Amino acid sequence: MKTFVIAEAGVSHNGSLEIAKKLVDAAVDAGSDSVKFQTFRAERMVSNFAQKAEYQKETTSRSESQFEMIKKLELSANAHEELIHYCKKNGIMFLSTPFDLESIELLNELGVEILKIPSGEITNLPYLREIGSLKRDTILSTGMADLKEIGQALDILIGSGTPKDKITVLHCNSEYPTPFEDVNLLAMNTIKETFNVNVGYSDHTIGIEVPIAAVVLGASVIEKHFTLNKGMEGPDHRASLEPDELKCMVTAIRNIEKVLGDGIKRPSPSELKNKTVVRKSIVATIDIKEGSMFKENNITAKRPGIGISPMKWDDVIGRKAKRNFVQDELIEI
Repeated sequence: MKTFVIAEAGVSHNGSLEIAKKLVDAAVDAGSDSVKFQTFRAERMVSNFAQKAEYQKETTSRSESQFEMIKKLELSANAHEELIHYCKKNGIMFLSTPFDLESIELLNELGVEILKIPSGEITNLPYLREIGSLKRDTILSTGMADLKEIGQALDILIGSGTPKDKITVLHCNSEYPTPFEDVNLLAMNTIKETFNVNVGYSDHTIGIEVPIAAVVLGASVIEKHFTLNKGMEGPDHRASLEPDELKCMVTAIRNIEKVLGDGIKRPSPSELKNKTVVRKSIVATIDIKEGSMFKENNITAKRPGIGISPMKWDDVIGRKAKRNFVQDELIEI
């Protein structure tokens, strides 16, 4: 099964359409299936009194409010249209996460194929109802949520019109970067078993090991933040991959898809040629005369495996040689 890889550009464009297009280029070069941005208006998303997260305080000016930080990272409707066109031209799917009702409406009008619900909106009833009513393919991130909250969100989405088989739930941890000991990757399969839904993983750890492990565990979707340069100013750059790292991650995921196979244990075409080379046959340990009995002390198992298999050992012991055999010659009966 092919993993759907979302290269999460997020707000790493810093409000610049030119940088956003360079992020699209990097996602395409890495082999990602989609590149995802964020759609919002600061006035509809953040109050003037909202505090920054700790990681945001560490990566942006402490004197700047969350509203001021967010306001600089908006993309206009025209920028969205231009990015959608640019993505189509370059053969990659455009996605964006809406953070308010008006942004949901904009993405719907623009024909965005998949709607992505961020972790922070999992307890936003009117938001979830609006998404659910559109009956689109939907991805739900679950950072900071427990199973009860995930179940409630699913009930709202399904009850509003979106079939369960159109929903993919991403296990996620909303710390940037996420400490390895807090990833709890097995919770992804707990979500799958509990709700019988498609699952994936949205990663905020440093490096690429964890998303690769998630693919091994069965993630159908992988989402990972990336940037052009971790040293850029802005809230998410430091916990993101640079383009060469993103490419390494996608390459590793594609390799993992190949090695997982179909689960049926059988010889592969590539190894069949080695079968006769490394398996063994029953051979004479000494010269054996015609009419002599094959015994434990005059036969053994040696390579190559083109003669009688050692699994037939008991059928050979006690039989008489029908001709002379020299040492190391394959036994025939």
